Amino acid sequence: MADRFEPLYSSAEMRAAEERYPSYPESIPELMERAGVAVARETMHAYPAARSFACVCGGGANGGDGRVAARVLREAGQVADEVDTGLERYDVVLDALFGTGFGGAPRPEAAELIERMNAAPAPVVSVDLPSGVDASTGEVAGAAVEASLTVTFHASKVGLVVAPGRFHVGGVVVVDIGLEDAETEAVRATPALLDAVPRRGARDTKYSSGSVLVVGGQPGTTSAACLTALAALRADAGYVTLAVPEEALAAAEALALEPVKLPWGEDDALRTITAAADRAAVMALGPGLGRGAGRSRLVRELLEQVDLPAVVDADALFGLEPVTRDAATVLTPHAGELGRLLGWEASAVAARRLEAAREAAERFGCVVLLKGADTIVASPGRRVIVSDNGPPALATAGTGDVLTGIAAAFLAKGLEPRVAAAAAAIAHGAAARLVPHQAGLVASDLLAALPAALEADAPETA
Repeated sequence: MADRFEPLYSSAEMRAAEERYPSYPESIPELMERAGVAVARETMHAYPAARSFACVCGGGANGGDGRVAARVLREAGQVADEVDTGLERYDVVLDALFGTGFGGAPRPEAAELIERMNAAPAPVVSVDLPSGVDASTGEVAGAAVEASLTVTFHASKVGLVVAPGRFHVGGVVVVDIGLEDAETEAVRATPALLDAVPRRGARDTKYSSGSVLVVGGQPGTTSAACLTALAALRADAGYVTLAVPEEALAAAEALALEPVKLPWGEDDALRTITAAADRAAVMALGPGLGRGAGRSRLVRELLEQVDLPAVVDADALFGLEPVTRDAATVLTPHAGELGRLLGWEASAVAARRLEAAREAAERFGCVVLLKGADTIVASPGRRVIVSDNGPPALATAGTGDVLTGIAAAFLAKGLEPRVAAAAAAIAHGAAARLVPHQAGLVASDLLAALPAALEADAPETA
């Protein structure tokens, strides 16, 4: 069975891996030689027509890797100069300025050099990670290299996968330099994680294969709750109840054929929905629910009184305060929603995604799935999981409602909450990639693609 998670190393974890290498620190030149040779090899492979290379080398170990690469390039008959000016005269620029130990913003002289690399017409190959990117967080506090290719050593780094760092790396090649694997505090989810999702067996009923209660869908946004309900069914839930305001019932009936519809009024909402929860395994709360004091009160009362795992999304996140629950809770905000929960600007969440997700998980005492190009799943005291397989086409309205339905279905099948959230992100991205058109993709396109995404390499069940 393929690995369901791949390690993502921080700066400290990479340093520890190097220190475990035999005869360290005397073996540093050996590791540097391997790294530099690999960089030269991968650079020539990526740019076979290139004949001249500008090698911008810093004073630390990363610069040492770059100097070895420059020597190997020269031994291969190429022009490889260690320079920091005149970069426009070369076919390729090699960025070996900062390595995994870098943090914060570059000093003015270094920032100017980074800007010169970015302004050069040639492609830039970064050694280990683009200079200016924090290897441990993906944060970019100042100038950072815009690489066309990053050659990284041993394994991927957090900063190569988590935004905004991920947007600086270009293509990524991981090369082995002989270090041993180790546990890391962050991991990347792989498509093999979908193997963990239980499939329906011969003895299953519509209830035992996953029963989901979706609450939301006021007039004007009824389609959001319908997308969630249909996504839960397409993610292989056996029974879905769609609870919507009475005035939205007709629209829900027209938009979603298979879910059972349950209308509720303003006066009987809590009673009606809690009664329906008796036959459900999971509650998905929020898509198209609406905002205001009444809705916020309903959300809190449902979370307090319904003893089911809950996926909380969209309008249910508005004004949400921590709620003590015995059952699992999964919050699924985007950057703006998480910013409101934390009292941060959305731009601050975008700049410090890992920190924001971890802080929210601790504050709310639950699983937090921070949506984005790199979806981050954080939970108190557990390893962070990153899913980065979603294509840019997912940046359109309604796809988050689909993700909520998938996560609810996986929770209803009994998956551990953080695994259910990460697997949902993988399925979400896989379905998007199966849609034959990426331009103009809409959320409902994912519904038809979800079964195929789940069946790819699916294990047989008895």
